[in-house]
Amino acid sequence: MRGPEPIATVVPCLLRHERQTGGQPMKNRMSPHAALMARPVRRVARATAVLTVLLSSALAGAQTASSQKADKGEIQRGRYLVMVAGCNDCHTPGYAAKNGEVDEKLWLTGDALGWSGPWGTTYPVNLRLFMADMSKQQWVKHARTMTPRPPMPWFNVRPMTDADLKAIYAYTRSLGRGGDPAPAFVPPGANKPGGPLVQFPG
Repeated sequence: MRGPEPIATVVPCLLRHERQTGGQPMKNRMSPHAALMARPVRRVARATAVLTVLLSSALAGAQTASSQKADKGEIQRGRYLVMVAGCNDCHTPGYAAKNGEVDEKLWLTGDALGWSGPWGTTYPVNLRLFMADMSKQQWVKHARTMTPRPPMPWFNVRPMTDADLKAIYAYTRSLGRGGDPAPAFVPPGANKPGGPLVQFPG
């Protein structure tokens, strides 16, 4: 008496049948034993496909959660760096005068307080607007190559690691756009601007 056909024989047969008949029964094209095995094999194949989709979705969800956790950590580190590196001292209005007691929604929005010296008069840029249309890599490159006018201490920014610069970028971007552009640079010899100024000797 002939035993059941092995599944290695049944599955290829089923696959060929699926392509040729669109999934219609093929009892007349199989041996009795193969026909008996066809239904459970289909069930296993469908269950395997469903399981694959579920596992893929679960993996994607885990990766997303991990990415979000990493992003949150980077933003928090950026906030810390902005505070300890003194970014707020110039780029947040009234920060130094108020001993840092400034609402965070105003952080890094620039300032209308001018810094005047032999270079002319400069104003702390609104970093939130400055970085708004800049990619992370563009910001890192800018931070590595910029040589702005005083009193911006660009020489303190360059030694920062890429991770530090990216964290500052992530935090600044997390604040969103806010505030207005800082006043434009006034070259030396031009009429002194009428707003508040810090006058450097020279």
